[in-house]
Amino acid sequence: MKSSPEIAGSRTEARIGWLTIVLGASAAILSAALGHRAWAGGLVVGTILGWLNLRWLGRGLDALVAASTAQHGAEKAVVPWWSYVLAIARYALIALAVYVIFKTRSVPLASMMVGLCALAAAAIAASVWEILVSG
Repeated sequence: MKSSPEIAGSRTEARIGWLTIVLGASAAILSAALGHRAWAGGLVVGTILGWLNLRWLGRGLDALVAASTAQHGAEKAVVPWWSYVLAIARYALIALAVYVIFKTRSVPLASMMVGLCALAAAAIAASVWEILVSG
């Protein structure tokens, strides 16, 4: 995710990206230090999938913004069909990755889901940061 000043929210988006990695890695390190290596692995997998989800979501939204900007002034803007396909594919790929990792490795499914929550925690933290800094 490139931070460019002309795109609103790009700094916050970048902040959510690195916070996701920091929070997920911290939880995985703590879990490993407590002797729960399988859980630590699941946290790492979930965190990486959450971060990839953010990246793909950002790219999809950037494509929608570019398409709508290009059609500015048109009577009815047309959203490219592939934008919808990519949105659905994003969730399908995450679900497939979780399923394959769960079946082929002895990683607890719950730990992967908690790892995915690192993205939500990062989004909340970045939002609170933006509120506190702007206010």
